Amino acid sequence: MISKMKKLRNQPQLNQQENSPEAVNNETDLYSLTDLGFRREIVKIRKELREYMNSNADALRKEQENIRRNQEKLENSLAEIQTELRAVKTRMNNAEERISDVEDRIMEITQSGQQTENQIKKQESNVRDLWDNIKWDNLHIIGIPEGIEKDKGMENIFEEIIAGNLPNLKDTEFKIQKAQRAPNKLNPNRPTPRHIIIKMTKVNDK
Repeated sequence: MISKMKKLRNQPQLNQQENSPEAVNNETDLYSLTDLGFRREIVKIRKELREYMNSNADALRKEQENIRRNQEKLENSLAEIQTELRAVKTRMNNAEERISDVEDRIMEITQSGQQTENQIKKQESNVRDLWDNIKWDNLHIIGIPEGIEKDKGMENIFEEIIAGNLPNLKDTEFKIQKAQRAPNKLNPNRPTPRHIIIKMTKVNDK
């Protein structure tokens, strides 16, 4: 019995209960107990141990709950960060697509501009050719009063001008393709008579 009591006294769990007023505090008290008192004391000690362990278990459960909550908050924060990263990646992809579309559009505009420039140059060349033809085929006669062509006719007027200004060519036969006033419509407010445009059949005649 004494050996058992010494064992109990040396257990670490009993050392943790020494500050309790209801615990057995010294070896003399243990020796003085009867078997029934000793058993009661053992039951009491076991009860206090269970209460102590339960108390620690509650604290441990609370600590675990706090850890679990903190872990949930961390997981939620991580999920939010991942969602934001995906959104940023999507916006970047959309921006890259728009940039690519703009670059393609710029390329199309550049090519279209080059084609337009080529067409303008071609039209300018055609206009120059046309103007060259006009310059070489047409004669402009100025200063002839309005309406005189109705009495004499354009060809007679032309022949009179040639005979009066170029006597060495008065016997030359010129072939006139077309003769008319320009512009076609008479402006009564015009201070000078309209020009007479004579288109020659042959350039050499001009």
